[in-house]
Amino acid sequence: MSVQQEQDRVMELLGMYLDEHLVLRWLHIIAMAYWLGGEWGVFNAARNIARPDLPLDERLRHMETAYRIDILARTGIILLLPLGLHMGNNLGVQPLGGPWLVGMWIFVAGWLSLTLTAFFQRGSDLGILLTKLDEAIRYFVIPALFIAGVYSLVTGGPFTAHWYAAKATLFSGLLIIGLILRFVMRDWVTDFRKLVSGGPNAAIEQKMASAMAFSRKLAYFYWAGIITMAFLGTVKPI
Repeated sequence: MSVQQEQDRVMELLGMYLDEHLVLRWLHIIAMAYWLGGEWGVFNAARNIARPDLPLDERLRHMETAYRIDILARTGIILLLPLGLHMGNNLGVQPLGGPWLVGMWIFVAGWLSLTLTAFFQRGSDLGILLTKLDEAIRYFVIPALFIAGVYSLVTGGPFTAHWYAAKATLFSGLLIIGLILRFVMRDWVTDFRKLVSGGPNAAIEQKMASAMAFSRKLAYFYWAGIITMAFLGTVKPI
């Protein structure tokens, strides 16, 4: 038996035991879990970041913890895009497959690499720049998902299932909330650098406290939206 025949046989055996859609669904569940759980972890780790009564070193440690948890949530969010589109094509509720899906996975691989690089360079000027590029990608993804989702809800296509169109629309809204929360985290880096270099600053402390209070309220809508999105994908009520 040739090497190629052996490889074909291995792939055939894998195909007997691994269903592509089930594997994608498994990865989708993991991504959702890291998204929801990660955001809860960031929320709790960030509670002490805007407390001026704590030593600066301790607040910086809390921020570092928040960033380390948040990268899992960010990874889950990004992976949900190709996973959802791939599964939608398998289910026949979205028409773009084949080369288009391959291109989507390649695009997301590049996006995820950018996000991970920004994480490892956090706290530096390069890290802030890469974070802004990461955010800029969302400026294209969000309207694309929103327009496709709303248009499909109204006309029945290109997403042919209402639950799928509603899920895409909700996902675009959650990405907006996530983007706002990312702005807050990015500003933390800049604000802490100012506090480290310039010492105590009441204006910066007030700014951080206000941002934290706003983010705390926004987080509740974020969690509710993530749970609703999971409900739509699992129960498919419409």
